[in-house]
Amino acid sequence: VADEAENRRRVEALRTSAKDRAEHAYVADQVAGVLSRFCTELTVPDGPDVIGTATMWHLSTRITGRIANPTDPAFSSLALAEALHPTPAVCGTPTDLARDVIKELESQNRGYYAGLVGWTDHHGDGEWVVTIRSAEVCDRTMWLSAGAGIVEGSDPTAELTETSAKLRTLLRALGLEDIA
Repeated sequence: VADEAENRRRVEALRTSAKDRAEHAYVADQVAGVLSRFCTELTVPDGPDVIGTATMWHLSTRITGRIANPTDPAFSSLALAEALHPTPAVCGTPTDLARDVIKELESQNRGYYAGLVGWTDHHGDGEWVVTIRSAEVCDRTMWLSAGAGIVEGSDPTAELTETSAKLRTLLRALGLEDIA
């Protein structure tokens, strides 16, 4: 939003939202727990920051650590990415129960809804991100996917608004934002 006062209002609303902070904490806690198995040192901030993209504000927790055995392939960036996937942002928590409930409740297969995109070099160094929006194209048909975290305090209308905004971001990236 070009209006700075509106941006400040949105940032403060996100920063103080108990629902959004709890939703974010599920992910940050899981990431810290997984990384603690691989790291000798781990730094986890007390709370999230708010970061912005061109279209949305997000809670963000920068978790850093020192890998216990960086020359062991079991400690490569790919091994860490695989250990972290799926995060609660993708599947929910606890993972096995959430995955079963999703299979039971959702009417269609998620397909390529989420995954990991990144790289690892021959030393095991690399960078990985979780993809939580996707587009699958086949001939002249495209399936777009985006989701929202459903936690205690979620409002269906607000979750639909959030998911729609995420899909608009994807449409904009594809040069199709005017069709939404």
